[in-house]
Amino acid sequence: MTKKNSEEFYLVRADILPEAMQKTLEAKALLDSGKVKKINEAVQAVDLSRSAYYKYKDGIFPFHTMVKEKIMTLSIHLEDRSGTLSKLLSVVAEAGSNVLTINQTIPLQGRATITLSIETASMNIEVDKLVKQIQQLDAVEKVELIGSGA
Repeated sequence: MTKKNSEEFYLVRADILPEAMQKTLEAKALLDSGKVKKINEAVQAVDLSRSAYYKYKDGIFPFHTMVKEKIMTLSIHLEDRSGTLSKLLSVVAEAGSNVLTINQTIPLQGRATITLSIETASMNIEVDKLVKQIQQLDAVEKVELIGSGA
């Protein structure tokens, strides 16, 4: 038996979910809406055991909550100069974005590549404007969008 990756996701139609999972979603919706204040009230309202709720609560989400979290991954080629990465991250922060991951290659011949994954849902500017601002930094040679989505 192979071990499943806990970070693997599947899109499943609601009508084929087990009843306990459907009721867990209902209980979470009651809590999120403020109609009930405590987990015990929520599980009683949907006729679900607390143990079933705790079993599924961190593993099942409505599709709209997953789509809301927007992620963009950029590949940025830049000159290896002191303070360059700091300036790049300042531009990202000023846009209201959150850095999820950052990976920098070892600088070779005075150049490095940064792979930057950012959360864009709370940004205060458009994505294309952020990319242009990054491109305008002195040490940046090239910016490529290599992935986006949820």
